[in-house]
Amino acid sequence: MEHLEIERKFLVKSDGYKQKATSQTRIVQGFLNTDPDRTVRVRIKGDKGFLTVKGASNESGTTRFEWETEISSSEATNLIDLCEAGILEKMRFEVPFGNHLFEVDEFLGENKGLVLAEIELKHEEERFEKPEWLGEEVTGQVQYYNSQLSLKPFNKW
Repeated sequence: MEHLEIERKFLVKSDGYKQKATSQTRIVQGFLNTDPDRTVRVRIKGDKGFLTVKGASNESGTTRFEWETEISSSEATNLIDLCEAGILEKMRFEVPFGNHLFEVDEFLGENKGLVLAEIELKHEEERFEKPEWLGEEVTGQVQYYNSQLSLKPFNKW
Protein backbone atom coordinates (compact mmCIF):
# COMPACT_ATOMS: atom_id res chain seq x y z
CA MET A 1 0.00 0.00 0.00
CA GLU A 2 1.24 3.46 -0.86
CA HIS A 3 1.67 6.09 1.89
CA LEU A 4 2.58 3.71 4.71
CA GLU A 5 4.21 5.09 7.83
CA ILE A 6 6.34 2.60 9.76
CA GLU A 7 7.53 3.97 13.08
CA ARG A 8 8.37 3.01 16.63
CA LYS A 9 7.81 5.22 19.65
CA PHE A 10 9.73 5.39 22.94
CA LEU A 11 9.71 7.27 26.22
CA VAL A 12 12.82 9.37 26.76
CA LYS A 13 14.68 8.94 30.05
CA SER A 14 17.17 11.84 29.95
CA ASP A 15 17.84 15.08 28.09
CA GLY A 16 21.02 13.73 26.46
CA TYR A 17 19.37 14.12 23.06
CA LYS A 18 19.50 17.93 23.28
CA GLN A 19 23.27 18.09 22.77
CA LYS A 20 23.00 15.96 19.61
CA ALA A 21 19.96 17.73 18.10
CA THR A 22 20.47 19.33 14.70
CA SER A 23 17.22 21.32 14.83
CA GLN A 24 14.52 22.43 17.25
CA THR A 25 11.06 23.48 16.04
CA ARG A 26 7.86 24.54 17.81
CA ILE A 27 4.78 22.57 16.73
CA VAL A 28 1.12 23.42 17.34
CA GLN A 29 -1.41 20.84 16.24
CA GLY A 30 -5.06 20.04 16.51
CA PHE A 31 -7.38 17.31 15.32
CA LEU A 32 -10.41 17.67 13.10
CA ASN A 33 -11.11 14.00 13.88
CA THR A 34 -9.59 11.82 16.63
CA ASP A 35 -11.17 8.50 15.60
CA PRO A 36 -8.19 6.05 15.61
CA ASP A 37 -9.42 4.55 12.33
CA ARG A 38 -9.17 7.89 10.50
CA THR A 39 -7.37 10.64 12.36
CA VAL A 40 -7.26 14.06 10.65
CA ARG A 41 -4.57 16.39 11.97
CA VAL A 42 -3.75 20.05 11.32
CA ARG A 43 -0.22 21.12 12.21
CA ILE A 44 1.80 24.30 12.23
CA LYS A 45 5.48 23.42 12.28
CA GLY A 46 7.64 26.52 12.37
CA ASP A 47 6.23 28.72 9.61
CA LYS A 48 4.62 25.90 7.58
CA GLY A 49 1.21 24.28 7.76
CA PHE A 50 0.30 20.63 7.15
CA LEU A 51 -2.88 18.58 6.83
CA THR A 52 -2.47 14.88 7.63
CA VAL A 53 -4.79 11.88 7.49
CA LYS A 54 -3.78 8.70 9.31
CA GLY A 55 -5.50 5.33 9.22
CA ALA A 56 -5.76 2.63 11.86
CA SER A 57 -2.53 1.02 13.08
CA ASN A 58 -1.75 -2.60 12.40
CA GLU A 59 -1.73 -5.13 15.26
CA SER A 60 1.83 -4.26 16.40
CA GLY A 61 1.12 -0.52 16.24
CA THR A 62 4.10 0.14 13.97
CA THR A 63 2.46 0.59 10.57
CA ARG A 64 -0.46 2.64 9.29
CA PHE A 65 -1.62 4.65 6.32
CA GLU A 66 -0.45 8.27 6.36
CA TRP A 67 -1.14 10.99 3.81
CA GLU A 68 0.15 14.52 4.33
CA THR A 69 0.15 17.71 2.30
CA GLU A 70 1.65 21.11 2.98
CA ILE A 71 -0.77 24.02 3.33
CA SER A 72 -0.13 27.66 4.16
CA SER A 73 0.33 28.60 7.80
CA SER A 74 -2.71 30.89 7.54
CA GLU A 75 -4.84 27.99 6.26
CA ALA A 76 -3.54 25.82 9.10
CA THR A 77 -4.33 28.54 11.65
CA ASN A 78 -7.89 28.80 10.32
CA LEU A 79 -8.32 25.02 10.42
CA ILE A 80 -6.97 24.80 13.98
CA ASP A 81 -9.83 27.09 14.99
CA LEU A 82 -12.19 24.32 13.77
CA CYS A 83 -10.39 21.50 15.62
CA GLU A 84 -11.70 19.50 18.53
CA ALA A 85 -10.72 20.70 21.99
CA GLY A 86 -7.21 19.84 23.15
CA ILE A 87 -4.71 21.67 20.95
CA LEU A 88 -1.22 20.23 21.47
CA GLU A 89 2.00 22.21 21.69
CA LYS A 90 5.46 20.72 21.70
CA MET A 91 9.09 21.34 20.84
CA ARG A 92 10.52 18.87 18.35
CA PHE A 93 14.21 18.05 18.30
CA GLU A 94 15.66 16.21 15.29
CA VAL A 95 18.46 13.94 16.47
CA PRO A 96 20.55 11.87 14.04
CA PHE A 97 21.84 8.65 15.58
CA GLY A 98 23.55 5.86 13.67
CA ASN A 99 21.89 5.64 10.26
CA HIS A 100 18.56 7.02 11.47
CA LEU A 101 16.85 10.20 12.59
CA PHE A 102 14.97 10.35 15.88
CA GLU A 103 12.29 12.99 16.37
CA VAL A 104 12.09 13.84 20.06
CA ASP A 105 8.99 15.73 21.22
CA GLU A 106 8.95 17.68 24.50
CA PHE A 107 5.28 18.31 25.17
CA LEU A 108 4.04 21.58 26.65
CA GLY A 109 0.80 22.64 28.36
CA GLU A 110 -1.27 19.84 29.87
CA ASN A 111 1.18 17.26 28.48
CA LYS A 112 4.23 18.96 30.03
CA GLY A 113 6.65 16.40 31.42
CA LEU A 114 6.04 13.89 28.63
CA VAL A 115 8.96 13.40 26.25
CA LEU A 116 8.61 10.91 23.39
CA ALA A 117 10.99 9.82 20.64
CA GLU A 118 9.91 8.38 17.30
CA ILE A 119 11.94 6.71 14.59
CA GLU A 120 10.64 6.05 11.08
CA LEU A 121 11.76 2.80 9.48
CA LYS A 122 11.76 1.31 5.98
CA HIS A 123 10.23 -1.98 7.22
CA GLU A 124 8.95 -3.32 10.55
CA GLU A 125 11.95 -5.59 11.19
CA GLU A 126 14.57 -2.93 10.43
CA ARG A 127 17.32 -2.78 13.04
CA PHE A 128 18.57 0.50 14.49
CA GLU A 129 20.97 1.69 17.16
CA LYS A 130 19.39 2.87 20.40
CA PRO A 131 20.90 5.93 22.07
CA GLU A 132 21.47 5.92 25.84
CA TRP A 133 18.64 8.44 26.41
CA LEU A 134 16.03 6.17 24.82
CA GLY A 135 13.69 4.57 27.37
CA GLU A 136 10.80 2.11 27.34
CA GLU A 137 9.14 1.36 24.02
CA VAL A 138 5.49 2.48 23.84
CA THR A 139 4.78 1.66 20.18
CA GLY A 140 1.12 0.76 19.77
CA GLN A 141 0.09 2.05 23.21
CA VAL A 142 -2.86 4.22 22.21
CA GLN A 143 -2.61 6.64 25.15
CA TYR A 144 0.68 7.92 23.64
CA TYR A 145 -0.88 8.79 20.25
CA ASN A 146 -0.98 12.56 19.81
CA SER A 147 -4.70 12.37 19.00
CA GLN A 148 -5.35 10.69 22.34
CA LEU A 149 -3.05 13.07 24.25
CA SER A 150 -5.28 15.87 22.97
CA LEU A 151 -8.31 14.13 24.53
CA LYS A 152 -6.70 12.85 27.73
CA PRO A 153 -3.54 14.84 28.52
CA PHE A 154 -0.56 13.23 30.23
CA ASN A 155 -1.01 15.36 33.39
CA LYS A 156 -4.52 13.86 33.90
CA TRP A 157 -3.40 10.21 33.87
